[in-house]
Amino acid sequence: MRGIFGLVLIVGVALAGFAVFMAKDYIDKYQSALEAERSKGGSIDTVEIFVTKKPVKYGDQLTAEDVRLVSWPTRSVPQGAYSIPEELFPQGFDKPRSVLRSLEPGEAILAVKLTNPGEPAGLTSLLKPGERAFTIEVSVASGVSGFLRPGHQVDVYWTGRVEGQGRNAEVTKLIQSSLPLIAIDQSANEEVQKAGIARTVTVAASAQQVAALAQAQSTGSLSLALVGSGDARTNEVIEVDQNALLGVVAAEAPVAQALEEVCTIRTRRGAEVVEIEIPCTN
Repeated sequence: MRGIFGLVLIVGVALAGFAVFMAKDYIDKYQSALEAERSKGGSIDTVEIFVTKKPVKYGDQLTAEDVRLVSWPTRSVPQGAYSIPEELFPQGFDKPRSVLRSLEPGEAILAVKLTNPGEPAGLTSLLKPGERAFTIEVSVASGVSGFLRPGHQVDVYWTGRVEGQGRNAEVTKLIQSSLPLIAIDQSANEEVQKAGIARTVTVAASAQQVAALAQAQSTGSLSLALVGSGDARTNEVIEVDQNALLGVVAAEAPVAQALEEVCTIRTRRGAEVVEIEIPCTN
């Protein structure tokens, strides 16, 4: 009996040892495979780009003390980032750039957020080649109730009276689409904290668009509509008059009926003159 018990004990210990060995082997293989996978994806290519050390606001000058180089994943480098000091400060540190949009600490410095070297943050720095700044007078209604900010885009509608060519009615028409706002009143700062009713807004437009806006502002009233973020410019012709607003269909002018030509000759029968119809020859 004791011999059987001892044999069972030996077999149990052997099976337990074999199980521990198999488990250890499985864990070792799993850890080896995990390390291999980590080694494959653990290497990320990086490049050094300039970021800000501290918060900088609109109009501040960006100096060498405000920036530092950090490693950035190569595939995630934003367009317009700077990696070479000579590109960020091409004319040396004595001609710093001005900030057009606020930057937070650690934020990548991009070309669209800075002026040219030595140039102050003003309207001229916000205009692209070929663009002009044009100011539009607005009110609480036409200026979207004070929600406009520099950097927004607006559609411009003209309301006035159209005369001539059989028309004599007041119409509202979309004349310009998705014009960028570059200033509200006398401020070009995008980070306006306090909402207020603007008296004027300034848009960036081509010379042809400026001429159209000037003509429209002198002959009628202009209203602005805020364009949604990421919305595309529309080329649709939009014009509404009172009839279109109320769904009134203009009555067609009556067509004049052509009168049938009648030809006659007169003959005298004694003292009486008689008219007789004859076929017309012309």
